[in-house]
Amino acid sequence: MLQALMNLLSLCWRPFGRGDGEGLSSVGIVGAANNGGGGGGRDGKDNMLWFRDFGKYAWGDFSMAVVQANQVLEDQSQIESGPFGTFVGVYDGHGGPETARYVCDNLFKHFQAISAESKGVVTAETIQNAFLRTEEGFTALVSELWGTRPQVATVGSCCLVGVICQGTLFVANLGDSRCVLGKKVGNTGEVAAIQLSTEHNANLEEVRHELKGLHPHDPQIVVLKHGVWRVKGIIQVSKSIGDAYMKHARFNREPISAKFRLPEPMTMPILSAEPTVLSHPLHPNDSFLIFASDGLWEHLSNEQAVEIVHNHPHAGSAKRLVKTALQEAARKREMRYSDLRKIDKKVRRHFHDDITVIVLFLNHDLISRGRVEEPPVSIKGARDQG
Repeated sequence: MLQALMNLLSLCWRPFGRGDGEGLSSVGIVGAANNGGGGGGRDGKDNMLWFRDFGKYAWGDFSMAVVQANQVLEDQSQIESGPFGTFVGVYDGHGGPETARYVCDNLFKHFQAISAESKGVVTAETIQNAFLRTEEGFTALVSELWGTRPQVATVGSCCLVGVICQGTLFVANLGDSRCVLGKKVGNTGEVAAIQLSTEHNANLEEVRHELKGLHPHDPQIVVLKHGVWRVKGIIQVSKSIGDAYMKHARFNREPISAKFRLPEPMTMPILSAEPTVLSHPLHPNDSFLIFASDGLWEHLSNEQAVEIVHNHPHAGSAKRLVKTALQEAARKREMRYSDLRKIDKKVRRHFHDDITVIVLFLNHDLISRGRVEEPPVSIKGARDQG
C-alpha cells in the first residue's frame, strides 16, 4: 500500500533536478541554470539576473527571479506543484553553496516520502520531520567528507518553505528569509502586508532573549561586533540546516578555520534545525504570497514589496521586486542602477546579497474546487551562473 502511494505521489510531485542528490554530486558546482518541468512561461537572463516572469501552478500564477552577488550563487529555490498541493522552497546559503544545494535536492523528497507514509495528509509535523531528515542527511554527508573537505562543516543554509494543501497554507522557516502575504482590505482596493514567517536572527531582541534562556551560563552566547549581534560572535542566524560546527563538538576543531572554532568546549548544540511552522487557512481576501531570501528584505519593507506586486501586472512580479531592491541598494551607495549592473559578481556582494524571490498568486476559484487542472510543475532556480 505504501509503495503504491509513493508511486502515485511521485507522478504528482515529480522532483526536477540532476542526479539523486544524496552524494557529493549534490554539492558540486553545476555550471548552468536549472529550470524547467512545466508551469508555462519562459526563462530569461538579464546580466546577473535570471527569471521566469510568468507561469501557472496548481492554485494560480507564479513569478520567480534570482540575482547573483557572490562569486558562487549561494541561494537555491524550487516550486513543486501537483494534484496534492504546492511546495515552495527558498534556501539562502552562507559560507558556500553546498548546504543550500543539498537542501534543494533533498528536502522536498523527504517531504514527499513522509506525506506518503501518512496517506497524503500534511501537517506541521510532516514538514518538521522533513527538515529533520534533511538535517540528519547533511550531517551524515559532513561526516563522510570530514577527511577530504572539512570546510563543509562550516557551511549552512536558511530554509523557508511554503506548502499549500487542502485550502491551508503552512509556512516553515529557519533563519531570516521571509514570507509575506498580500491581503485585500475589504472592498477598499488596498492590500495589507502580513508577515507569516518567524525569523531567527540575533539582531532581533526576542532571538537574543531565547538564546540567553537556552544558554544561561554562557555570557558570550550573543556578542555585538561592529554593530551587529552574532551568535558566539560568529553567525547572525540562530537556526539553520548545516553549520555542523555549531551543533556537534566533533566538527568544532581542526582542521576547520580558527575563526569558526570556539574557545570553550561545546556541551550542547548552539544552533537549531527545528523550524518554526505556522498554519494559515486561506481566505478569499488572501491575494498573493511573496517568498524571498533576506537579500530582498534588506532593501524593501513588507509594505513596499506588497504595494509593488499589487500595483503591477502579475507577469514579471518577482523580477520587479528584485530590480527595485537593486535600485535601492545603488541609491544607498549614491550610484546609479546602471552602474551597479556593470559590477561583476563577488565585488557586487559589497553592495547587495544574492536575492531570490518567488511570488504565488492565489486563485480562490481553483482553491475552493480543490481540484488541480494544471499539469504538474517542477522548477528549480538557477544553480550556478558561471
